[in-house]
Amino acid sequence: MNFKVGENVFSYLLKSQSSWDKIKNSQFPVAVYGTGNGADKVFAEFDRLSITPRYVAASDSFARERTFRGYKVIPLSVLERQEPRLTFALCFASSRGEVIENIKRLSERHNVIMPSVPVYGNEIFNKEYLSEHLSEINRAYESLADKKSKEVFANIIEFQITGDLNLMFSCETDKSESFSLLGITDGENCLDLGAYRGDTVDELINFAGGYGKITALEPDIRSFKKLCTHCENLRNTTLLNAAASDLPGVRTFGGNKGRGSGLNNTGTKITTVTVDSLNGDFTYIKADIEGEEMKMLSGAVNTLKSRPKLNIAAYHRSGDIFELVNRIAEINPEYKIYLRHHRHISLWDTNLYCK
Repeated sequence: MNFKVGENVFSYLLKSQSSWDKIKNSQFPVAVYGTGNGADKVFAEFDRLSITPRYVAASDSFARERTFRGYKVIPLSVLERQEPRLTFALCFASSRGEVIENIKRLSERHNVIMPSVPVYGNEIFNKEYLSEHLSEINRAYESLADKKSKEVFANIIEFQITGDLNLMFSCETDKSESFSLLGITDGENCLDLGAYRGDTVDELINFAGGYGKITALEPDIRSFKKLCTHCENLRNTTLLNAAASDLPGVRTFGGNKGRGSGLNNTGTKITTVTVDSLNGDFTYIKADIEGEEMKMLSGAVNTLKSRPKLNIAAYHRSGDIFELVNRIAEINPEYKIYLRHHRHISLWDTNLYCK
């Protein structure tokens, strides 16, 4: 890294060439790679910055005969035969090993840049955003508990400005290290927020070897039904079709019908609860709740006073990487806050582990 601890550590990035600048000034034809929600957000920023890509590409098995944003979607192999050198704006996320390896190989043949756009919200983590939040970002960096956490944090901040995927590849760790870091035991009283279909219940049991009690919340009704089936033979388990937030009540929930859905302005009615209202005496809380993590923390102030171990997703919104750190430190300064990034293209699967 290009900074010294104790200084205004990330100000050097204000002079760096951003991912958007690299794409706009590319000497090679620009191709948007991906056609999902991320690509829509990238196109919106392209419109603002007057960037006009030449192509839209998709992996061969996803291309089909279709258009996206007025462009014919070209199979990747076809486009590579057509253009010897391209600048790809990568617009999708994946944790699949073969996909990640394919992207690494693509980077050997072309320029591959991943402009950073949030999963939720419309704030782009660009140089203007960095400048506006520089003091908060530096405060979060200084609050982290170990050298590895600071490395991950610094790589993520630089990645969000530059779009250089090597920064993410170089700071990956296995989830087993994170559970070991927390000292998870087989007797935890667990609160699983965003339990989906039971995969994170399985993850906990696999790494810890067991549990004391489990309370699991899942707001999506389809996923909740599958969660109930998945957990029907587990002891000491309470399952709630509800979402964690800052206030109890009823809100609308919808989106992608399952993982990726969230609280928003359209959808079905869902009950919201606060962590404090559950009165669970929890020793371990996991939260991956599609951008509602900050609100969840505001509804968990009393619970966090007893310092349960935390596993909190920190990648849904542009500010999560620093705002969640600062909020946890504010609620309970006794927490040791660690940050880890697990194998994934983009920022996904970046979590705070606190104890």
